[in-house]
Amino acid sequence: MKSSVPLVPREKSARTLSAVDNRGGWWGMIKESFTGAWQKNVEVKVDTVLTYSAVFRCISLISSDVAKMRIRLVEMDANGIWTEADSPAFSPVLRKPNRWQNRIQFYANWVESKLIHGNAYILKERDNRGVVAAIYVLDPNRVKPLVAEDGSVYYEMGRDPLGGVVQASVTVPASEIIHDRWNTIYHPLIGTSPIHACGLAAVQGLKIQTNSVRFFGNGSNPGGVLTAPGAISKENAERLKAHWEANYSGENVGRTAVLGDGLKYETMAVKATDAQLIEQLKWSAETVCSTFGVPAYMAGVGAAPLNNNVEALGQQYYSQCLQILIESIELCLDEGLGLTAAKDGRKYGTEFDLDDLLRMDTATLIVAEAAAVGGGIKAPDESRKRLGLKPVAGGDTPYMQQQNYSLAALARRDAQADPFASAATAAPAVEDTPPEAPANDNAEAEARAALVEIYKGLR
Repeated sequence: MKSSVPLVPREKSARTLSAVDNRGGWWGMIKESFTGAWQKNVEVKVDTVLTYSAVFRCISLISSDVAKMRIRLVEMDANGIWTEADSPAFSPVLRKPNRWQNRIQFYANWVESKLIHGNAYILKERDNRGVVAAIYVLDPNRVKPLVAEDGSVYYEMGRDPLGGVVQASVTVPASEIIHDRWNTIYHPLIGTSPIHACGLAAVQGLKIQTNSVRFFGNGSNPGGVLTAPGAISKENAERLKAHWEANYSGENVGRTAVLGDGLKYETMAVKATDAQLIEQLKWSAETVCSTFGVPAYMAGVGAAPLNNNVEALGQQYYSQCLQILIESIELCLDEGLGLTAAKDGRKYGTEFDLDDLLRMDTATLIVAEAAAVGGGIKAPDESRKRLGLKPVAGGDTPYMQQQNYSLAALARRDAQADPFASAATAAPAVEDTPPEAPANDNAEAEARAALVEIYKGLR
């Protein structure tokens, strides 16, 4: 681990720090799905639950949808509008979180940890400036929250070389850990996974699948009973049973059996229709989907809705499932990277690009952008950028047609006694004295010359 991370002395940790009480929470295992379950060998393990297809699909779908969105560094301008920005202190760690994970892998790992364990622990690595240069997702099973007597929070980390922890045990203050958690129903510092609520349904689905595997492995033939009309000895019963299982079950299903002395073979199993096998399997998968907040059809359970409005379906999925996870990551990054405090008068934040998630079809997108430009809401270049087109000359300002008037102008018109009366045409003002004609020096000279010629003729 980097030496720039402040550590807590071991003697202080032993004297003043204590592990939090999870108040019935679980660490890696749901202890009992019901009272006395351990006595009946009913154990819900996380590793087992993750093999259920509905659980795996929900976790994979949610984590991949969050990870595929580009994380942006945004800055608030003078008008209070967040615009994308770039900073040498914060942009590099957002583009490349650490040396062995890219952006998609990192955020997928973050969300998977939160969904499976209810907690995501992110260790910060600082450079010589004290700026966060790398962030690592830690193994939740190797991290333990600690609380000091004064209420300060620390985290004890076990060895995790990929996360930068090379010592056997290290304790760091909460300022060096980004702790993203949800469903803190047992303790404010301990999150709870949705598996806590859907674990039993997942185990039921797995048992249904296991039973089906055994059934089809026996050639789709259930077990049965060999009956005889009279009493038979125990030795004969065991001999018949062993002979039947060895020759007419498993891989030997389908062979011809010859029965004598009134022996009969009767199947003994509940039919799939009587057990409502398909209905039970569908119910367990739907329960898992509802716990994770994923629409069942997106996990391959049931038919898709008849509504073909892709944008509306995406908005529903976003608001009911993804939004809380996205907002939580953004807030954790803002606080963990120190973006909430203004830097040199500049206020930064992080924001996922939702256009990568809620994409409209091409026709709808063009209609929406054309309406925004025609209504004077967007400049042409802004709409062209969203469509992946280059800016054009004169496209950097919004346009509006001339017949549209401002609300202020209409308000002044309506304030008149008769707003819709025609204004009388005012007569032009009469001038007191007629204006003097402009002097014409050429005409006056010609007149004088004519008078001279007339005078000469008279002489």
